[in-house]
Amino acid sequence: MKKSYATIGAVLAASLALSACNSGNSNSDAGASPSGSASASPSASASPASVTGTSFENWGTYGYDLSNTRHAPYKEITADNVKDLGVIWSADLKTLDKDVKNGNQSYPVVIDGVIYITTSGNQVFAFDAVTGNQIWHWKPSAEQAATFSKAGIIANRGVAVGDGKVFMLTIDNQLVSLDQKTGELVKMAKLSDSVEGVTLENGYYETTAPVFYNGNVYVGSSGGDNGVRGFVMAFKASDLSPAWDAPFWTVPPKGQDWLANSKFQGGGAVWNPPAIDEETGIMYFSVGNPAPDFYGEDRPGANPYTDSVVAVEAATGKLIWAKQEISHDLWDYDAAASPMILNATVKGKQQKIVVEGGKSGQWFAWDAKTGDVVWDGIPFAKISHPKPTPEGVLVYPGVLGGENYAPETYDPATNYVLIPGVEQPALIKSAKDQDEASTPDMPGAMAFGTTMGELPADVETYGTITAMDVNTGKQAYQIKTKDPQRGGLTSTDAGIAFFGELDGKINALDIKSGKVIWTFQTPGDNIQAAPAVFTVDGKQYITFTSGGAKPKVYVFALGGNKTQGSEGAADTGSAHAEKK
Repeated sequence: MKKSYATIGAVLAASLALSACNSGNSNSDAGASPSGSASASPSASASPASVTGTSFENWGTYGYDLSNTRHAPYKEITADNVKDLGVIWSADLKTLDKDVKNGNQSYPVVIDGVIYITTSGNQVFAFDAVTGNQIWHWKPSAEQAATFSKAGIIANRGVAVGDGKVFMLTIDNQLVSLDQKTGELVKMAKLSDSVEGVTLENGYYETTAPVFYNGNVYVGSSGGDNGVRGFVMAFKASDLSPAWDAPFWTVPPKGQDWLANSKFQGGGAVWNPPAIDEETGIMYFSVGNPAPDFYGEDRPGANPYTDSVVAVEAATGKLIWAKQEISHDLWDYDAAASPMILNATVKGKQQKIVVEGGKSGQWFAWDAKTGDVVWDGIPFAKISHPKPTPEGVLVYPGVLGGENYAPETYDPATNYVLIPGVEQPALIKSAKDQDEASTPDMPGAMAFGTTMGELPADVETYGTITAMDVNTGKQAYQIKTKDPQRGGLTSTDAGIAFFGELDGKINALDIKSGKVIWTFQTPGDNIQAAPAVFTVDGKQYITFTSGGAKPKVYVFALGGNKTQGSEGAADTGSAHAEKK
């Protein structure tokens, strides 16, 4: 039997093998020197080096705000003038540093006229947002970077900024603190010093972006399909010491409770940043699948808190509530994408809710305070998931969808949540026993449980964007995109949502009508992250990163260069690597 293994964990952080496209529109001056300061933002008490502009509206964290709505209150770019968007500047990251790796998935953070992005392989760049001048650049040592290959994936999804520092998680499970003005290393702390066993050798790695809130930095955990024990932890931004007495573990200790007869640590990775309610101090995070994935005989019961959204006190990590999307998951149906906190109209009344779309192809909403169900598993993808067998079954969604790590956005004007979808099945084969589910020659336990077969030739793979009416819990519309939606969406008060595609295109969607009203072909390989939107001196800008073999950063604005590149070629196949 031919075996293939998830070497990058839940395929959530899939590093697709994407073909290269032409380069162009490069205006990358690495010679800018850090000097001076800008006005402080709510996200940071210290300001970066001198930059273009005097007034700034920021994109201060992964999801724009700590609620992760990805909705910015800017109106300069409208349906009427979006056709005038063009490239203000772009930077070829491999030209800036030859050690930048393929497969970029960075979500930009923009504060006081400075764009902060990360790369695969854990480099960090700070750019003048208007000119593209490089302000500073940080990279790990060659000795540290040489260890990253043990993880099987080297993607990174971005930084957190606060207290005058820039924070990043590294592939080898360290939390980095950099000076926000200069990029100089302040401190690097091993997570294993505070959370027992969090090492590459045990199957852990970190691809997620951290979140800064109220003096703390919050981190999740990658590696669920390596059989690790998932967790969330808080660290003090001042010195990276633990801010909680203990991690919040998403699964019990090995050998206890539903893991009493299991050889594995249980999974339950927390792949993406949490949402935090600044009014209540409650933090919400999504939890991935249990391990082994396709084999569940020795992990009986529902397997809480896997495939769940969990609410805890941000200050202490104490549990408030947890709601499971998929009980006793056998199909790799993580709650993968970050939750959103919404103040929305629900069933005709205002209500604060938490929403999340799962890899199961279902969308959920709960009361933010109590966890009471508001909308329970509304389908947005084809759903058919029979129990896996050693012979193999075809399941919808497959391991890459319905909603993977790509984030949703919320538009308050229409009361729509826009869900990025992946329509792609998988042919999965279960292990016969725990020994077959285990692959001890791989990092950690590699508890995928255990194989995937070739898809039928007539299977169609594509993407969707679903507008979910929060008031009614029904689809307002669903549009089809050529490729699976891997990057996510960002919306503005002008009624436009921006998203990228795997062939390198970026698009503007009229949220009310569901029509794509603008498309730009970048010369980058693909877009696997949603944009940030910000203003400098009242002018609105949009910044994306591209991935593949030519990772780049782009900034668009009205009046920019409209010259388009050549279409990229997107590999939409499985990210599981074959074991030779």
